[in-house]
Amino acid sequence: MRGRLNPWALGAVVVGGMLALPALVVFGALLTPDAGVWAHLAETVLADYLLNTLWLALGVGLGTLIIGVASAWLVTLCRFPGRRWFEWALLLPLAMPAYIIAYTYTGLLDFAGPVQTLLRDLTGWGYGDYAFPEVRSLGGAALMLTLVLYPYVYLLARAAFLEQSVAVLEVSRSLGCGAWCGFWRVALPLARPSLVAGMSLALMETLADYGTVHYFGVPTFTTGIFRTWFGMGDELAAAQLAAMLLGLVLLLIALERASRRKARFHHNANSAARPLPGYQLRGARAVGAFLVCLLPLLFGFLVPAAQLGVWAWQTAPAMVDVAFWRLIGHSLGLAGGTALIALAVSLFLGYGHRLTPHWLVRSAVRLAAMGYAIPGTVIAIGILIPFAWFDNVVDGFLREHFDVSSGLLLSGTLVALVSGYLVRFLAVSLQTVEAGLGRIRPTMDDAARSLGLRPGQVLLQVHVPILRGSLLTAVLLVFVDIMKELPATLVLRPFDFNTLAVRAFELAADERLADSSTAALAIVAAGLLPVILLSRTITAGRGEGVSEEGRAVADTPRADEAPCDSCARCEAPVSYRPA
Repeated sequence: MRGRLNPWALGAVVVGGMLALPALVVFGALLTPDAGVWAHLAETVLADYLLNTLWLALGVGLGTLIIGVASAWLVTLCRFPGRRWFEWALLLPLAMPAYIIAYTYTGLLDFAGPVQTLLRDLTGWGYGDYAFPEVRSLGGAALMLTLVLYPYVYLLARAAFLEQSVAVLEVSRSLGCGAWCGFWRVALPLARPSLVAGMSLALMETLADYGTVHYFGVPTFTTGIFRTWFGMGDELAAAQLAAMLLGLVLLLIALERASRRKARFHHNANSAARPLPGYQLRGARAVGAFLVCLLPLLFGFLVPAAQLGVWAWQTAPAMVDVAFWRLIGHSLGLAGGTALIALAVSLFLGYGHRLTPHWLVRSAVRLAAMGYAIPGTVIAIGILIPFAWFDNVVDGFLREHFDVSSGLLLSGTLVALVSGYLVRFLAVSLQTVEAGLGRIRPTMDDAARSLGLRPGQVLLQVHVPILRGSLLTAVLLVFVDIMKELPATLVLRPFDFNTLAVRAFELAADERLADSSTAALAIVAAGLLPVILLSRTITAGRGEGVSEEGRAVADTPRADEAPCDSCARCEAPVSYRPA
C-alpha cells in the first residue's frame, strides 16, 4: 500500500496541484506575446524596480544576519544579566508587521514628529538649519524591515546553537580556541544551513512586502505590480512583472541550495542533550552583550509599541466604534477559519504522503508548500486570472442559453480571499504537521490497522490526539500570518470588505497615523501569544532546565540496553543499543 497510488494519495496529488495553480498561471504569462504597456515599463521603470528590489534585499539580508546571529549566540552561550528575559523577548518584533513599524517611525521622526520637534526646541534651530536622516527612503525601508525580520535568523540560529555538540565545542576549547574563536571557526560554520534558511525567509518576506515600500515611496516589483494592475489596467503586464518577481524568489532558493552543494552538517543527538558550556561575562563585556540584545528589541518592538499605545489612548474614543468591532470580527473570522482549513488540508496532505511515499505524492506536497516563498501580490494575480476566466465562462454560457447573468461567483468574493491565504500560508501549517507526524513511529500505524481501523480512523483516533500540541502551534502561526497579511488582502478582498490590516494601511496612507494605531495595536496583540509560545518551545527542546539528577537518570541505560562496542571511553557520551 505504501508504494501504490490509492484514493487518499490521488486526492493529495489533486489538492497539491490545485494549490500550485497560481504560480503556474503567473509563469504562463511569460509565454504570452509582449504588449505595449510591458514594453513601456521595460524602457522606463523596470530597471528601477530591479535595482531597488536588489538593494533592499541586500540591506535586509546583511542586517538580519548580523543582528540575528549576534543576539542568538549571546543568549545561548553567554551568561549576563537579563539573558533569560532576552531569550523570548527578542522574538517579539516578529509580531510587529513591517508596514506598521514604518508608519510609527514616520510619525516619530518626521519634521513635525516629537523627535525633531524636541531637537528644535532644545537648540533653537529652524527648518533647514540641520540635517536629519530621511526615514522615507530606500535605507529607511531596509532598516524597518530588518527590525521586524531579524527574528527569523535569531530563531533558527538559536535553535542551531542549542543543537550543537558539546563535545565539538569542548575540543575546540582544549585546542586553545576562546569564545570568539569557537564562535567564528566552529559554531558558525556548523550553523550555516540554519543561518542561510533564516536569512532566506527574511528575504522572501522582503520581496513580498508592499505596505512599507509603498508608504516610503520606494519603487519595487510589488509596488510596480499594483501600479500596473490598478493604475494602467493591464493585467497581462502585471502578471509578467509578477513572474519576474517569482523568478527572483526561486533564484534565491536555488542559490541557497547550491551554496551548500554536497556539504552535510550533522549533530550528535546524545551530546546535544548535555548542557552547553557558558561564558560568564562581567563588567564592560556584560554591558555590551546587554546592549546588543536590547537595541533590536527596543527599536523593533518596545518603542513602536509604546508609541502605538500612546496614539491609541488618544484616539480610541473616536476610532473604537461599531465599524471597528466589525473589522475585528472580519479579521478574526478570516484568520481563524482559514487557519482551520489550512490545518485540515495539511493533515490530508501530510498523512497522504505518510501513507504513500510515492514520488508523485511527494512532488505534489512540495508544490503545495511552495506558496510561502511566493509574495502575496503574485499569488493574488495567479488566483484572480483563473477565477475571472471561470466566472466569464459561466456567465457567458448562462447569458447565451438562459439569458441570465451569474455575476461574480469566485473572483471578488471571500472564496478568492481564503484561497489566496491558503496558498500563501499552507506551508507554515504543513511543515509543522509533517514534523509532528515524523515523530510518530510507523509501527503505531501498523498496530492500529491490524486492529481494523481504516486510514482515516487512524489519523483521527491515533495521530490527532498525539499531535495536539503541533496542531495548536500550526493553527496559531497561520492565524498570526493571516492577521498581518496586506498585499493579497488588498487585491482579493470583496468590495466594501475590510480587515484590520487594510484599515491600518488606508488610514496611514491618508497620513492619519494616530488614527491607524488602534487597528495596528490589535494586530500586534494577536501575534504576541504565538511568538512567546514558540520561543518557550525552542528553549525547552534543549532541556536546559533539567537538573543534574534528571540528567543522570536519563543517561542511565535500561536493563535491556548495553553499551555500543565502538564508543567505549571516547570523549563523546556513550550511546546504547538493544542488548
